[in-house]
Amino acid sequence: MKRFLLVGALALAAWGQAFAADLPPAPAPPPRAPAVYVPALPVYNWTGFYIGGNLGGAFNNGSFSDPAGNTFSATNSFKFIGGAQVGANYEFSNGVLVGVEADFDFLPNTGNTSNTITLVGPALATAGNTASVTVNNQWLTTVTGRLGYAWDRVLLYGKGGGAWVGASNPAFTLNGASTLITTSSSNWGWTGGVGVEWAFWNNWSARIEYDYIGLTSQTFTVPAGAGGVFATADQFSGSNRYIQMVTAGINYKFGW
Repeated sequence: MKRFLLVGALALAAWGQAFAADLPPAPAPPPRAPAVYVPALPVYNWTGFYIGGNLGGAFNNGSFSDPAGNTFSATNSFKFIGGAQVGANYEFSNGVLVGVEADFDFLPNTGNTSNTITLVGPALATAGNTASVTVNNQWLTTVTGRLGYAWDRVLLYGKGGGAWVGASNPAFTLNGASTLITTSSSNWGWTGGVGVEWAFWNNWSARIEYDYIGLTSQTFTVPAGAGGVFATADQFSGSNRYIQMVTAGINYKFGW
C-alpha cells in the first residue's frame, strides 16, 4: 500500500510540472512611474526696507491746574488719525527680528477743548468768572526700534523710542473771550507699543498696532490784570499727558 501511494504521488507531481510548463508566462509588472519632486514652500523672510500707511484712532489725555485747585480737563479726547510709516527689518535664522521705524500721523480733528469752570482762588480780583483751555494737536511723529519674533509669515513685535507732537500753544478763554497768556510748551516724550503683522501676499503685509505716548509737562501763565479778573499772575501746569492710539496698517517690503 505504501509503495502504491508513493508511486501515485510521484506521478501526480510529474503531471503538475508538465501542466505548469504548458501555461503561458505571467505578464510582467507595469513599469513604476518616476518620482515627482515637489519642492517645499520657502519660509518667508522679513528682512528688507518697507513703506506703508495706517488709519486708526487716538485717545488724548491731560489736564491743567493751578495752586488754587482750578483744573481744566480734556472733554473731546478721541481723534481719528492717519499717516504713513517707513522702516527696515533684519530677521535672523532663528526667527528673531530687529528693526527701526519712523511713523508720521495727522490729527485732522485738532480741537481739544477743556471743560468750562468757574474760577476761584486768591489770584482773582473778582468772583464768578468762567474759563476754558484749548490745545490743538495737529500731527504726531515717532521714531522707534523694533524687536520681534516671526513664525514664517506671522510676526509679533514690540517697539519703543521717542515721540513728538505738533501742537499749538494752549489758548485761554476767559468769560468767553480769548486772553493773552505766556506759555512754556514741551511736546516731546517717549513711546512704547506692541503689534502683530501678517505677510498675506508676496511682499505685502497687514498689521494691527497699539501705542502709548507719554508726554512731558506743559505750563501757561495768566498775567496780572488779564481781563480785569486776575489781581496777580496765575500759573497752570499740565499733568498726566499721554496719547493712546490703535491703528491698522499695510506695508510693502522691498527685498534686501
